[in-house]
Amino acid sequence: MKRLAWVGTILLTIGAAAAFAWPREVRLVGQVVLAQVSVPQPPEARRRAATLEARRLIAAAEGQVGVTLRYDPAYASLAFPGGDIPPERGVCTDVLIRALRDAFGIDLQLAVNRDMKTDFRAYPSTWGLTRTDANIDHRRVPNLETLLGRLGAQVTLTSDPADFLPGDIVTSRLPGNLPHIMIVGDRLAADGTLMVVHNIGAGARVEDALFDYPLKAHFRLTPEVMARLAELGR
Repeated sequence: MKRLAWVGTILLTIGAAAAFAWPREVRLVGQVVLAQVSVPQPPEARRRAATLEARRLIAAAEGQVGVTLRYDPAYASLAFPGGDIPPERGVCTDVLIRALRDAFGIDLQLAVNRDMKTDFRAYPSTWGLTRTDANIDHRRVPNLETLLGRLGAQVTLTSDPADFLPGDIVTSRLPGNLPHIMIVGDRLAADGTLMVVHNIGAGARVEDALFDYPLKAHFRLTPEVMARLAELGR
């Protein structure tokens, strides 16, 4: 015990000295450490009424909070169908992929692959591919935008919070024109805007972030869309 106390005293002394010498660096390290160990839970908030299907999707998305703790865009070889990387890691698309699998047994990996093989040229050529790649195609936001649009899910995009419903899917563009995708939840922020479930860099979280960045597209998973999606993804 004395040895542990002695070691602890040394570490505290070193930490204090480092904080004095390099305050900004120590603060940044502390922020990184806190981000890794602090798991924000979905906030208590008023909720908007939602359909049963929307509640299932949202619950499956919110269930990833505290599980997916990191943002990891690295290319990975996946099983097919039903492939996934370890649940503690992922990107924004993985929130939707996992939520649809958990809530409805719909596999976006399979759905995107099947639809791309039907009409490969309908999908973006951004990555210079000449054939499908089941490891990554479904994890790219522009491909999901294309799939949802082809299934008839796209609705008119506005900046009016009242036009968004729980369970909707929205995409935006971050600085540098980086695509991002979010699930609209049923929790209401203080101003009445619906919160979203997404992973924008610190793991899956529920946040008041619907209008943080310019929106690109707005999709609604109507029963007709879900039926078409199920045909492709089961």
